[in-house]
Amino acid sequence: MSRTNLPVMQIGELARATGVPTKTIRYYEEIGVLPAPPRADNGYRSYPPEMVDRLTFVKDAQETGLTLSEIGYILDLRSKGVGTCHHVVELLERHLADLDKHIRTLRATRKQLQGLTERAAALDPSGCTDPNRCQTISPDPGVRIKPRLRAAHVHSGPQPHEHH
Repeated sequence: MSRTNLPVMQIGELARATGVPTKTIRYYEEIGVLPAPPRADNGYRSYPPEMVDRLTFVKDAQETGLTLSEIGYILDLRSKGVGTCHHVVELLERHLADLDKHIRTLRATRKQLQGLTERAAALDPSGCTDPNRCQTISPDPGVRIKPRLRAAHVHSGPQPHEHH
């Protein structure tokens, strides 16, 4: 939706129109995701109406998982008249694969925590006398487990994973 028929606006008006805080808008300018706007005679930033669309795109793109660097690159290509659909699809597919990998890691971690929780229910707290560890997390072969609630197994350490 084009907003070219609207007058220029100051940063506070742009922030209200997009729901993006003024501090974030300034940061986007600093890192090049948004171009530095012209200044009015009083020194205030003077944003053209199309900046609402650009800033809305940045928000929408971030919600898909794209990084500011990736978004900046897309906007840079667009400003040069280069089509970006193929590039965006590749980015989204990569983020989807990363998300699937992260979900697998989370499921494995959940399974491990489930095992530890079951183990905790089966342990006798009076048998935990070591001041340097918790028997739930660091099992000791000498620790007594209540026979009727004995855990079937204990998982090894958490699976390594990356945060993006």
